[in-house]
Amino acid sequence: MKCLKSGLLTFFSIMLLNLVTTIAIGVEPDDLGFIIAQPEDLFTDGARSEVIYGDPSQPGLYVMRITFTPGSGSRPHFHSTARYITVIKGTWYTSWGPKSDVYNPVDMMPVAEGTFIYQPPEGHHYDMAKDEEVIVQIMGMGPVITTQIPQPVIIDSPTRR
Repeated sequence: MKCLKSGLLTFFSIMLLNLVTTIAIGVEPDDLGFIIAQPEDLFTDGARSEVIYGDPSQPGLYVMRITFTPGSGSRPHFHSTARYITVIKGTWYTSWGPKSDVYNPVDMMPVAEGTFIYQPPEGHHYDMAKDEEVIVQIMGMGPVITTQIPQPVIIDSPTRR
């Protein structure tokens, strides 16, 4: 059963990361090329993530915002390119480095609102919102490829009677 749950969590994590790279907002540049996206232009219709500028799947700069609802987040993964992250709202939790190859939400570091994080290319990590909504802004250069890190299979032990 835990193997099935792990597989489903991995599937939904992949779907979330794919969603992040496919949603775009409809704010067009003005006559001088400036783009001003007001809060109401971002996260319309309950969207969880928005690409504000560029396209993470194409060459060039991209900027996106992700809203994590309480208890939501990612599983261990890495990206092919560097990412520059600012925590805009809430306390975000993250784990990185070799220890982050295996998902363990107890072993995550709190990251306060206003904090800047640099994630190097292929830097293994995972992250989540625990008790509150969290908004992060992520910038990077595309194209970016996200690779999920396979998790150990947990087999339930027989129940002793």
